[in-house]
Formats: sequence, C-alpha cells, structure tokens
Amino acid sequence: MSELVKKQITEAKAAMDRAIDHADNELNKIRAGKASPSMLDDIFVDYYGTATPLNQVGSVNTPDARTIVVQPWEKSLLGAIEKAIMEANLGVNPQNDGVIIRINVPPLTEERRRDLVKKAKSEAENGKIAIRNVRKDANEKIRKLKAEGVSEDEMKTGEAEVQKLTDAYIIKVDQLSEAKEKDIMTV
Repeated sequence: MSELVKKQITEAKAAMDRAIDHADNELNKIRAGKASPSMLDDIFVDYYGTATPLNQVGSVNTPDARTIVVQPWEKSLLGAIEKAIMEANLGVNPQNDGVIIRINVPPLTEERRRDLVKKAKSEAENGKIAIRNVRKDANEKIRKLKAEGVSEDEMKTGEAEVQKLTDAYIIKVDQLSEAKEKDIMTV
C-alpha cells in the first residue's frame, strides 16, 4: 500500500477516534439517576459580565449518589450560580443555604428512563453518522490519489481498510450505547 493511502487511513482513524470521544462525552452527559459533576458541565455562570463555565467559578462535588454540592469561590456568585442551574432546565432544584448550593437529584421514573434510553440511542446514532462521514471523506480522498499515481488495487485496498476501521468504530459506539442503556435502566 502506498504512503499516500496509509496517510489517509491514519487521518481517518484519528477522526474516528475524535467521533468516539465526542459520542462518549455526549452519552456521559445523560443523567442515569445518579448525581454526577459532569451533569453541570454545560452550565455557564455570568461572572462579572462574562459567561464562565461553572467548574471555573467553584468546586463541584458529589458527597453521595443523590446530591451535588457546588461551593463557589466567591460568595457573591451564589445567586448567579443558582440562576444558571435553574435556567439550564436539568429537572433539578438548587437549594442555596448562603454558603453552598445543594442539588438533590431525584430518582428516575420508568417513563423518564425510557426517554433517556431514546436520547442515548439518538446520541449513539449521531456518533455512527459522524464515523460514516469520516469513511466517506477518506474514500473520496483515496480516490483523488489516482491523479498522483496510486493504482486501482491500492485504492481498493485502502477503501477496504477504511471499511474495516468503520466497522470496528461502529461496534465501539454500540458498546458505549449498550453500557449507557444498562446504566440508565438499572434502578
């Protein structure tokens, strides 16, 4: 196999790794009934006029499986943090005691669990689509190498390698999805 084809395969593998990482991050954001600091990763607080990630204005901990505690580094931010959590529409109510903010994570109902499984499947499908798009781009780039003197056989071999990568990465996405589904459905 020519170096040009190998380079395309390496680039495709790197792009598929990024797609897997993204899918994994999106699946981790789906709450499975247990309190997790990552539930608050997408929350931005108005910090002196600048939208700042919550984890940069205070510490976020989980003292137990049903509670998240946010300890701001400046007491003046308590109200802004509480407001940001309310506006994030996570289905939780922050409780401000003047020092810290406590968030009690309610247990999930069976219906809510099913909705979360649907959302997890949707995120997994988005990951698969991203991987297929990488495959398509890699195959197009490999075909364009014909102008640079790459033979038909090398192109076919390269496309077959890209397909093997695609199959392997789609299996990884399925495994991530199944693990998340099991996590969500575990009471």
